[in-house]
Amino acid sequence: MDMSKIFDLTLIYATIRSATPILFAALCCTITQQADILNIGTEGIMLTSSFVAVLTSVLTGSWMIAILMAIVSGVVMALIMAVANIKYSANICAIGMAINMFALAITKFGIKRFLGTSGTYSGPDIVGIPRIHVAAFDNNVFLNEVFNNWCITEVLGIIMVIVMWFLLFRTAWGLRVRCVGRFPMAAETAGINVRRLKYQVMIISGVMGGLAGAHLTLGYSKMFAENITNGRGFMGIAAMNFGAQNPILVWGGTLIFGCIDSIGARLQSYGIPSQFILMLPYIFTITVLVLAMWRKTTSEARKKSAL
Repeated sequence: MDMSKIFDLTLIYATIRSATPILFAALCCTITQQADILNIGTEGIMLTSSFVAVLTSVLTGSWMIAILMAIVSGVVMALIMAVANIKYSANICAIGMAINMFALAITKFGIKRFLGTSGTYSGPDIVGIPRIHVAAFDNNVFLNEVFNNWCITEVLGIIMVIVMWFLLFRTAWGLRVRCVGRFPMAAETAGINVRRLKYQVMIISGVMGGLAGAHLTLGYSKMFAENITNGRGFMGIAAMNFGAQNPILVWGGTLIFGCIDSIGARLQSYGIPSQFILMLPYIFTITVLVLAMWRKTTSEARKKSAL
């Protein structure tokens, strides 16, 4: 096994490329978790948006309109969850799983009804998100391999990490969101409209989920397949727990996912069973969730002992 072919310069960009769909999904549930809403429906939001992005791209021939419609569909799905949970007090986990199952069904119906196929659609009429090529990087091996030909949404993902961090930890609005998540009764006493703030974070999560779906089918791959998200929404939840709802640390968690996925893809060429390779991201997801729960339990125990 030639390790130099596995761990080379191209692995850096491959990691970022694989991490970006999970990053948007992680940001989708990070902002809701700050308001004490566990967005289990991230997978469903992402899956629905990915189908809407492909369908709109085929019908309009515009990747920009496709992203816009994907965001709209993501917001609609998020608002369904918000109304059920905030207005009617439905259990957020139950409504989230319902959204996930609904997304599986509606996209399976949609690909058959509107794209005239089943399973997978990868027609040449899908207009993908363009990539950024910097001609000045062509003569430098490092810059060309690492920083050239990035998809626009891959750059946007990193920008959104910084924006989300600033929004949550450097603005009065972010302070209110965190207050609502930790002490909702105190927030109400202080005059904060808790319900309105929760609706706002759910709308923002819908935008992030819409971008996740659009990038997955128009940036990461120019195709749509049934259940194309393949658990990335749940990986986003795991990354959110790994990063303790801090967007920058969450990004680090998604990069670990991306690195494992990229290394796994390269290991297949050395005869390692594909089933084992496909297990790696899920094994890491379970490990991250276990460690996150252990850290949370330990932290709570220390707080109680301090009292």
